[in-house]
Amino acid sequence: MPDPAADPRADHWPAPRATSPVSAVVSLPGSKSLTNRALVLAAIADGPSVVRRALRSRDTTLMAQSLSAMGAEVDTSGDDWRVVPGDLRGPAHVDCGLAGTVMRFVPPMAALAHGDIAFDGDAHMRNRPVGEVLRALRGLGVDVDDAGRGALPFTVRGTGSVPGGTVVLDASASSQFVSALLLAGARYERGVDVRHDGKPVPSQPHIDMTIAMLRTHGVEVDDSSPNRWAVAPGPVRAVDHLIEPDLSNAAPFLALAALSGGTVTVRDWPRETTQAGDALREILTLMGCEVAHVDVLDAGSGSGLRVTGPERLQGIDYDLHDVGELAPAVTALCALAEGPSHLRGIAHIRHHETDRLAALATELGGLGAHVVEHPDGLSLTPAPLHGGVFHTYADHRMAHAGVIVGAGVDGVLVEDVATTAKTFPDFAGFWAGLLGRTPGPPLDEQG
Repeated sequence: MPDPAADPRADHWPAPRATSPVSAVVSLPGSKSLTNRALVLAAIADGPSVVRRALRSRDTTLMAQSLSAMGAEVDTSGDDWRVVPGDLRGPAHVDCGLAGTVMRFVPPMAALAHGDIAFDGDAHMRNRPVGEVLRALRGLGVDVDDAGRGALPFTVRGTGSVPGGTVVLDASASSQFVSALLLAGARYERGVDVRHDGKPVPSQPHIDMTIAMLRTHGVEVDDSSPNRWAVAPGPVRAVDHLIEPDLSNAAPFLALAALSGGTVTVRDWPRETTQAGDALREILTLMGCEVAHVDVLDAGSGSGLRVTGPERLQGIDYDLHDVGELAPAVTALCALAEGPSHLRGIAHIRHHETDRLAALATELGGLGAHVVEHPDGLSLTPAPLHGGVFHTYADHRMAHAGVIVGAGVDGVLVEDVATTAKTFPDFAGFWAGLLGRTPGPPLDEQG
């Protein structure tokens, strides 16, 4: 095997090209966002519960391990994960990996534990924002030791209870700052009254998701005033959850239909959902696709969302502020469109797994795309694309963008495609199978 340091192509996966219209019906793994919220609520509920069809990925496994480390029993041996709440305690260590939901959702819960809960993660996670959550916890009476960094590593020194009350924060960098406090807030002595002061909060659907799940657990939430969310103190009722498919993970598969002029159907697409990925229906329609819910699939029983691609893929002018996680896949598709596109409202995705705006401009530009980076978005003008290396920055959504471009352009090599395991185990094999190619290893493993 060549030395990766000596071979610049090491760990570069040849993305398969869609040489004809793709026709497929796909079943996707469960939603990471729903799974991790369900696990947190189950661990602080008033009895055992089950998270059915839980997503099994690195992020969700890290969440399960963190809850177990603090005293909950989380059985992940089957497709349905069983959770039994326990007395939360330290000392314990939480590995956040690259999971923003673990880094942000678990500390407010750890504040309810007796003892120290230490948090750290992959090196890149030390650059991701969490300081607003830590400052808010201090304002609610929690002792947090972060040596003034406002970032990983840090320790939450739990005393078994949290006074709670009103706290003001700036959640303009991530809606997860709000969700983190709401998820544990019912267990605080006075509940929690979260007030946002700053630029508009991004990804509002994720806050809506959190509120909907809290209400399912019998928690009283007042969101009647803009930029204010109040959770009343009280028990968190044990509830079993059935996890929906991850609709954001559907983006590359539906993009296959759009760019190839084919038809792809995603099974079990909900008629009503709080997932941000549901915006794909509108976005793909604007790009010229035919989009429809179907009650009976051609391949058998069951419902789904069917997308048929157009003869000519159109560019769009679209505000992605509330659905920023779709930006990499949508940007890649816009790079293949016949008209110009402008994607805006997404300054906050500079603080995701990587600076996604800069990364997309760099990588698509390296393949010949004409991309202009703005403070809060990207503009794309049609240009002939060519093959080359598409770097992913340890970011699963960047890998999705890379394989989308690779489906429309010969010779695209996606670096570290395995990072997609964050939310979709064996994504590369599944993707290659859809395009009629036997899954192959990265170039550094090929003969």
